[in-house]
Amino acid sequence: MTRRGAGKRVDATSLIKSFDAQARSYDRMVGADKGYHEHLRFSARRMGIPGGGAGLRLLDIGCGTGASTAALLDAAPEAEIVAVDASGEMLAQARRKTWTGKVQFVQGDVEDLERSVTGPFDGIMAAYLLRNVEDPNAALRAFYGLLRPGAPLCVHEYSVRDSGRSRLVWTIVSWGVIIPMAKLRTGDAGLYRYLWRSVLDFDGVEALATRMRACGFVDVLHQTMPGWQQHIVHTFLGRRPPGTEEDEQPKGFGNDAPTPPSGLDLTK
Repeated sequence: MTRRGAGKRVDATSLIKSFDAQARSYDRMVGADKGYHEHLRFSARRMGIPGGGAGLRLLDIGCGTGASTAALLDAAPEAEIVAVDASGEMLAQARRKTWTGKVQFVQGDVEDLERSVTGPFDGIMAAYLLRNVEDPNAALRAFYGLLRPGAPLCVHEYSVRDSGRSRLVWTIVSWGVIIPMAKLRTGDAGLYRYLWRSVLDFDGVEALATRMRACGFVDVLHQTMPGWQQHIVHTFLGRRPPGTEEDEQPKGFGNDAPTPPSGLDLTK
């Protein structure tokens, strides 16, 4: 996969190496944002996982040091969670933490998920991941293929392209706070300059919702977060249509209008 960075291209190998290098300081960096963990919990709860997740298998793709995994556990403490990331060092940090639930950490690339995990899953969460892959459609189709019919997908992601105000706020916070803090705390702000640029380059809200529908998801909805990240960080929800697990995976773009889903709670 390749993504544009600040003045240079960032390929999959260098991006993973950057996450490896920043793994030990990553939790301190994201912890400086008081809403970071709360917002992940919002998205996990919005999936509407029933019964505390008892008897369910959930997939956390791009789990990093485990913040999104913890959010899923908060929403579904009885579920079995498989957490996947391409960075071995980020996974090492996640494994050092105390986990009270049924959590398995697996190293794997989103572009080759079938080598890392075996479905089906009763829900998938992908936090701060989709903008980092070369082909988001291929990733979404892979998620679709790993879900049980009727199961939800949650994409927790930055999206500012539709709003000039959001782009301005994101740039001011990035260059006024995040990038200087990274330089001060870690000595290298390259990953966070990449973060700034990758957010500006990524889909707008409507484009991502359309992309999800094009890849076969139905009941696609989105909601933003409170605080300064309002209209900057969003929850995107969809689900694989009910049917048989042998249904052919849709390809290409469609124009189906989203309908209000059952079981998706967007108020919390």
